[in-house]
Amino acid sequence: MEMEILYSFEPVINQESRVLILGSMPGVQSLREQKYYAHPYNHFWRIMYALFDDARRCSNAAVPRMAESSKLPDPDYENRKQFLLDRKIALWDVIRNCSREGSLDSNIVNEQVNDFQNLFIQYPNLELLAFNGAKGFNIYKRKIRLESASIAYLLLPSTSPANTMKFEEKLRHWKAILKYL
Repeated sequence: MEMEILYSFEPVINQESRVLILGSMPGVQSLREQKYYAHPYNHFWRIMYALFDDARRCSNAAVPRMAESSKLPDPDYENRKQFLLDRKIALWDVIRNCSREGSLDSNIVNEQVNDFQNLFIQYPNLELLAFNGAKGFNIYKRKIRLESASIAYLLLPSTSPANTMKFEEKLRHWKAILKYL
């Protein structure tokens, strides 16, 4: 039996974007909802709001409890995307399409990468590629290579619930993107 081919999303980006956060491939829930980082226990959105100390929208970011960890800083997805764009942050995935059973990166096979060469031409203000976890970084390194002298690269701990690192520790690592904004 052949596995279904899964397709990632279009980038969330504009001409002011300076940091491009790259995942590997959206998980099952994200694909179903057609939203980046849709799993309620993924720390991505809470980390983004906490980076900018947006207490108004993310009052529980610094001290998450299990019952609170599924709360989104802003329940409106379009507002969350705009929040990032307003802070010069873009989102995309390394993988354009692949096959995968479930959501685990370790199950990804037959991956094809997105067209970064054209993206870099279209968005010349990008200064940092911030990889959300090792899988996307390793695929990028293997298939695209880390050759651009004008763009920095940073491997960050995955915000996925599969990464059991505590929220505060993830946030500490993710603060490194702020110097590019």
